[in-house]
Amino acid sequence: MKQPEDIKQEFTRQWLEKAERDYKTSGHLLSVEGMYLEAVAFHAQQAAEKYLKALLVWHQAEFPKTHDINLLFTLLSNIEPGLAAILAEAAILTAYAVEYRYPGDYPDVTRKDAEEAFEIAGRVRQAILQRLPKYIFS
Repeated sequence: MKQPEDIKQEFTRQWLEKAERDYKTSGHLLSVEGMYLEAVAFHAQQAAEKYLKALLVWHQAEFPKTHDINLLFTLLSNIEPGLAAILAEAAILTAYAVEYRYPGDYPDVTRKDAEEAFEIAGRVRQAILQRLPKYIFS
């Protein structure tokens, strides 16, 4: 029978693996010229969201099904004070989760937007990985 700590570590690792796949997908699509900019931004948002959820899982904090980065920061505020301030710019990624996926209300994602989204996701990634114990990755 698995110990609770092992289950927590495994579940956190699963969230991190999903986040890594989205982050790497975003980076790969960014390297393809032009036509996947909305997908770059979408996967950057998904990566940031999943990194934040991995940290919540690690701290055994419940969270709803949401794409709202600000809500995740709020849930993390008692666990990781100051994290939201450090990563405040990540809140702009929320729009890429849903709004930008449908035509009409928002302008097309530009190359600059896509690059910025990927860079922000990278900063979220770095901040979260620094806050988790190294043994979780083994």
